[in-house]
Amino acid sequence: MTTSNINIEDFSVITEGKASILFPKDNAVFYNKVQQFNRDMSVAAIRTWSEIFLEEKEKKARKTKETSTAIVQSKNNTFTILEALAASGLRSIRYAKELPNIDFIVANDLDADAVKSINQNVEHNGLSKELVRANQGDACSLMYQHIEYHKRFDVVDIDPYGTASPFLDAAVQSVQNGGLLCITCTDLAVLTGSTYPEKCYANYGSIPTKGEFCHEMALRILLYTLSTCAARYQRQIIPLLSCSIDFYIRVFVRVVISAAEVKKNCCNTSHIYVCTGCKSYYLQPLAKLKENNSYVPMVGPIVNSNCEHCGNKFHVGGPIWNSSIHDKEFVRKMLTHVKNSSTEVYGTHARMLGMLTVISEEIDVPLFHSISVLSSKLNCTNPPLKQFCSALLNKGYKVSASHAMAGSVKTDAPMDVIWDVMRSWEKLHPVTMKNIAENSPARKLLAVEPSFIADFKIHKDAEPPSRKIKLVRYQQNPEKNWGPKPRASGKRKTKEVGNSERHAKKLAE
Repeated sequence: MTTSNINIEDFSVITEGKASILFPKDNAVFYNKVQQFNRDMSVAAIRTWSEIFLEEKEKKARKTKETSTAIVQSKNNTFTILEALAASGLRSIRYAKELPNIDFIVANDLDADAVKSINQNVEHNGLSKELVRANQGDACSLMYQHIEYHKRFDVVDIDPYGTASPFLDAAVQSVQNGGLLCITCTDLAVLTGSTYPEKCYANYGSIPTKGEFCHEMALRILLYTLSTCAARYQRQIIPLLSCSIDFYIRVFVRVVISAAEVKKNCCNTSHIYVCTGCKSYYLQPLAKLKENNSYVPMVGPIVNSNCEHCGNKFHVGGPIWNSSIHDKEFVRKMLTHVKNSSTEVYGTHARMLGMLTVISEEIDVPLFHSISVLSSKLNCTNPPLKQFCSALLNKGYKVSASHAMAGSVKTDAPMDVIWDVMRSWEKLHPVTMKNIAENSPARKLLAVEPSFIADFKIHKDAEPPSRKIKLVRYQQNPEKNWGPKPRASGKRKTKEVGNSERHAKKLAE
């Protein structure tokens, strides 16, 4: 059996969504089934964004008297996509077959064999080379060639092997005003821990700190880096959806030209102080906007040299993005679209519903707490999640889960209130003090009487709808030996990884 001059017998055929991809039989290892969720979410996010974007274009065209009807119908009802690191072209082909109103897609890769593979897969899927345009070139060079207004892409998708930081400067310039950046980073060992602070600072200009909230902090570090890259060119970022997924993070961000909004970045940026003992944390914004619309530096630091709760020193992290990481209206529209779609369209439909629902329930507060960590600092039993949340709700504070970790609690309650809730719980379930070391945080925390006795009576909002209807809220390991595939070597390198692998290798040198 052949498709044109392609001998199908030489390939493994993998179907995902509406795309059918040819992988050389010695190269099937580089199809990572776990990443289907990434691609499913990307299709849904771009589709949701495109409806907003094209409606805005149409409204703008109607207001422009010089714009003819023909131009409105042809130019303002389509959009363009760049997949900067396309490898086999699977993602681009899915976009071409599953997204309406596409003008064209550029599927770029540095490697000649990868470009050959893209062309084969375009032909195999019955698509035109005008719709999916395979291009061989360096990703950054290509994006820099498209920074002029009439050359910019409406969507720029960057999904590298490792960090996306080398591509961000070019990406924020090559995306159209109001366009969409889809960015993946898989270097979570760098972004989420304190083992390689120098590497994180080199890549992102930020220092991570240890904490249960590390995956959300990774998102906020990436958004901070994107905001600073965009601000150099008077561009504002608007995070639409920010996801911590398996072994990587993925953000969907609009880029809008606005010199006035860019000035607010100093208010949307914070350092973070994390206690080395009890793990209490505090955010310190860099500046504030006064009533007369002037910006002034914040007075600080927000903490003393020693933690007021346990007496230990602080680690300083950041800067990080302290503003919204999701747009609630966008998430609502995307969730509605997924609900109205079938599992044939999105193979990871159940997980998409779960994650988007949890995200839609998140309160707009930076970072989160873990009940098990709080309990461990007092050496006490864990309060049930519903009762802990009820105590905060009964005190008048907001509470939600975070999609980034099961058992997490996002809240606007300050640390002194959180510790008083935990002290109240300990009074109901006393610890044995003789088992607690003299210099431990627990002794210092429990030596203080709570300023109020928490009410653990179950609050009606303590259990979110996503838990009540038994959605797949937090993914378990989907298959044996799941996770990022190993780096390619030898012949297989040029077959699939291509541009992404080469850039990763340069970074490692």
